This record gives sequence, C-alpha cells and structure tokens, in this order.
Amino acid sequence: MKIVIVADHAYVNGGQAKVAIESALGLAGRGHQVIFFAAMGPADPRLEAAGVESICLGQGDINTTSSAAFLVQTLWNRKAEQALGEALAGCDPATTMVHVHAWAKSLSPSIGAALKRSKVARVYTMHEFFMVCPNGGFYDYNRHQTCHRTPMSFACMTTNCDARSYAFKLARLARHALLDKGGLSRAFPHMITISKLQFEVASPHMPPDTIWHHVGNPIDAIDAGPKEAAGEHFLYVGRLSAEKGVPHFCAAARIAGVAPLVVGDGPLKGELMAAFPEARFLGWKSPGAVRELMRAARALVFPSVWYEGQPLTVYEALATGTPVIVSDGCAGREAVEDGENGLWFQSGQAESLAKAIRHLSDPQEAARMSANAYRMYWAAPLTLDRHLDAIENVYRLALGQTARECARTG
Repeated sequence: MKIVIVADHAYVNGGQAKVAIESALGLAGRGHQVIFFAAMGPADPRLEAAGVESICLGQGDINTTSSAAFLVQTLWNRKAEQALGEALAGCDPATTMVHVHAWAKSLSPSIGAALKRSKVARVYTMHEFFMVCPNGGFYDYNRHQTCHRTPMSFACMTTNCDARSYAFKLARLARHALLDKGGLSRAFPHMITISKLQFEVASPHMPPDTIWHHVGNPIDAIDAGPKEAAGEHFLYVGRLSAEKGVPHFCAAARIAGVAPLVVGDGPLKGELMAAFPEARFLGWKSPGAVRELMRAARALVFPSVWYEGQPLTVYEALATGTPVIVSDGCAGREAVEDGENGLWFQSGQAESLAKAIRHLSDPQEAARMSANAYRMYWAAPLTLDRHLDAIENVYRLALGQTARECARTG
C-alpha cells in the first residue's frame, strides 16, 4: 500500500504524535510506501532513516503561536489544504490509504476539503474528541467536571468550558462549525477508537453509517518478569492539572496515612506542594526512570476525572507487575479488573480513593494483585506488531469499500 499518515506534528511531543510516528515506522518496515504529512516539524530523524517521506509545512501550533494570523490558520489552514491536495493528487484509490491522527492543533478542518476532493480511502484514529466536541474533551475546565451537554447546542455554545477563556471557546465553536463546511466531519467512513468508552461517548454524534473499529495503541513495555515483592509507595505519573485528578490523589493519600509520590509537572504543582508538604514531587522523569518507579511502587494511582482516550501509564504499570487504582469514570478502567489486577474507585471522591489505598496497603493483597497484573497484561501484550496487524486489517477493509464505491460510480 501507499499510506499517507496525517498529523499536526512530525516529532514526538505527546501520545498522538508518538503513535502516528511509531505506526509510520512499523508500516514502512513491513514494506509499505509511507508518507508522513504534518504542519509542524522538524521531522523525527527516524522517519527518513526508515525510508518514510516527510512533508512538513513549517507552521506553528496552538501552543507555540498566538498571533492573529494563527487564529485564521487554526480556523482554516489554506496551506495545509493545498499541500495535502497536492500530495494526494494522482494517487491510485486502489492502493492508497490516508490515515489521519490529528488536525486540531495546527492543520485545521481545511484538510477535509482536500480529502473530499480525493477518491482515496480514509480512516481516522480518535485519540481525543475534537471530531465531536469543540474543546476536545467533553470536559468543563472551569467547573472541573465531565460535560454532558450536546456539542454545538445552545447550552454548549453559551457555556465557558475552555481552559483559557470564553474567547477561546468562541474560536473553538467557529472551528467546529467549519468541520461540516470543509467536509471533515463526514470524511471518514471508518473510525478507529482506542477505548470502548470513547466509542460510547463519540458514536452518537457521528454519522450513523460510520464503521467503527477498536484498535488499542501500542505500549512501550519491557517484560522484566513478575515482581518478587510488592512495592512500597503509591505513585502518580502525569500532568499536574485538575482534570487529571491529582488533587484527589494527594487528599486521599493523606486520609489513608501514606505519603504520595508524584511524577510530572503542570499548573497545579506549586499549589499542591504548598497544600501537601508530605508528598514527594519528582518532576518529569525519563521513560526508563518512570518504568523503574512503577516497578518499585505498591500501586499506580490513576485518578483522572475526565474520560481520557487510552491512558498509556495504566498499561505500562500493569506490564511491570504493579496493580492500578483507577477512577471508574475514565477509560483507564478498561484495563483494570476490579479486585484482580487493581481497584476502581468513585471518580472525584477522595474518601473512595483512600479506601482503595488502604486495601492495597495490605502486603498480601498487594502481592496477589501484583502477580495478576503481570500475568494478565503479558497474556495479551499491546505490542507494536499487534497494533500494526489490526491497523492493516482496517486499511484492507477501507480499501475494499473504496474500490466498490469507485466501481459503482465509475
């Protein structure tokens, strides 16, 4: 196949770009002709080394640019529309696949117009919810709670749920309205979700004839064998922000009488350090160091109060043989069988989380769940090869459907 992978960034700056790039490298390694199309570079040097052609537009993104010109770009990126159209011109619909991973931080809805003009097969991986929710998360950042309003309804449009300001919300509403104008909202007959919860939340807002696929992201894990003994500390890894629920973890740890260990950084760091002096804040650590901390932990605590997509840290911890205490309101619960390889707690409730922490403070229970965590993860590990097998299967189905449509319409 000829595969065009589309993303905002051509370098790893988060989970979306990492999956897109790792997928591109793996597909190239399987003999496919791969093009990586992105607004923002520089391109990861591994792409060129693997024979992947990179098309980078040299543009900024929402986190690096604040000019009025960028506001126009984020609403309708004409350069991206033109460049993607040129990249797809002349592509054979029988063998060409376009896989979009991200568009909301730089590429904009304009790429829908280029896709609409092309007859090639298309698939979209829903890493977040920007295709159906203006702020991308079904989360009210000001009320610190999950949002159940219908996207683009009067209630949605009049609610300031944006993390920055209502002006940003208005811009997001305008951009979301352009999804239909540009055709991006209906550009993908095939949609990939990375968790069951994501499908449950997003599918009611997508065209009824959408064909859905579940393909989990690959997990960067090393099989170091079962742990010899349960660890000691209760660990959090991630961004220190309200939607991630880390204040609930710190409060619950205090109630349970344990000192939390926190890896990460973010806007709440100063506030949390002042409020919880007993907690240890380590900042960001390298992937290897995080893996060692997970391996040494009694449990990973994942207290997120928003939906999430597929939280990788949950799977990474389980792979080390560390049980996970997870909020019952996020997609991380799908990796945890309550009472077997971890525990669920009531989302946003520190007392409920404290109860789970106390439960795993029992060394025998911790050892039992640790053994289960290791065994259950490695019985069906989320490897890159398994991910690529599933992706290629979706591609074949999409190409077959496109071929039938081309034959019917001539």
